[in-house]
Order: sequence, then structure tokens, then C-alpha cells
Amino acid sequence: MKIAPSILSADYVNLQKDIEVVDAAGAEFLHIDVMDGSFVPAISYGPGWVKAIRPITKMTLDVHLMVENPERYVETFVAAGADVVGVHVEATQHIHRALQLIKNAGAKAEVVINPGTPVEAIKPVLYMVDQVLVMTVNPGFGGQKFLPETLKKITQLDQLKQTEGYDFDIEVDGGVKDNTIKDCAAAGATVAVAGSYVFDAADPAAMVQTLKDATK
Repeated sequence: MKIAPSILSADYVNLQKDIEVVDAAGAEFLHIDVMDGSFVPAISYGPGWVKAIRPITKMTLDVHLMVENPERYVETFVAAGADVVGVHVEATQHIHRALQLIKNAGAKAEVVINPGTPVEAIKPVLYMVDQVLVMTVNPGFGGQKFLPETLKKITQLDQLKQTEGYDFDIEVDGGVKDNTIKDCAAAGATVAVAGSYVFDAADPAAMVQTLKDATK
């Protein structure tokens, strides 16, 4: 299982230090939640943050756009240094176009579904994505409790990978801890986002290792 610490829970004043700690601990991804105050209530980072982070780590920059009409922004975030850009199917009437824009810009395309959205909603675009993000909490805030009913969607996606020959990663985001990550991995998840579990701890590096050990 690849681990993607979320900077939403990091210390912004000492962000470079926090990033370097989880990088050295073996985290493969760095998750960057972009929130517009509309699609979700909170407001977070713009492309300038991605541009500033890009030179200080070789981790995959996994940019999760929790914004309305994300197709307006994907090219800007790719230009800033995003390796993966995730867009919510609920946030646009043009999910195919948004994913095309990501791939045409040179990044990996990810489609995201909220807890209340069925896998059926993204079936038409699964053939074109590199990653699917299953929200295992409602988006917008860190520190929420994992929703076990979302495991069924991970299993569905894993089965579709096998039957249709897809090779996308399945990422989970929300309430990921040493116990919940085991269930996610067993269901077929391959990437796990962890924010407060990692960065709220006294030793974030140890938490990254704990998550890795939990899925061995």
C-alpha cells in the first residue's frame, strides 16, 4: 500500500520540515487538498502552494480538487507541478472533459466519488483514469471517522479492474488509521491518504511506517 500524507493536517509554519519527515519515512505520495469554499465549506491552497512544494520533494504530488467546475483549474495545477490531479464527478457536468484536460496537460487523471455517490456514476470514464479516489468520509474537513460502508465501493472497483482489465490505482481518503487501512487494503485499495493520523502525532515518520506495516 502506498501512503499519501495529507498536508491539510501539517504544520503550515513548518511545512517543509513536515514534508521532509514523511518523505524520508518512505511515503510515496503527498496529498494536497484544494478547497474553494463552495463545493466544500473550507478554503485551502492555490497552485502557488504546489509550485512552492514541488522543488523540495520527489514524492508524487497528488492534488485533490474539491472545487466547483474543476476543469477551469486543472491545467494551472499541472503547470505548477502536480503529478496526479483528482476531480470530483459531483463537481462538474463535464467529467470526461476535465479528465481529458488533465491527461492532455501531462498529468495522471483521477476521478473522485463522495460517500453518497455510487460507482455506477463513474463507470463511463474508468477506462481513461489512472486513479480512482473513494472518499471514506464526507469531504472538506480532516479528523473524521471512517465510514465502513464505503468498503463496498472499493471492492466493486477492484472487481471492475479484474473483469475489464483496468489498471488504475484505488485511493482512499478519510479516517485512515492502522486498523481501517487493513480493511481498505483487503478490499482492493492501493493508495491511502492519511492526514491527522500522521501529522497530529509526535512522530509522523513512525505513523507512516505503522501504516505501511499494517498492510504487509
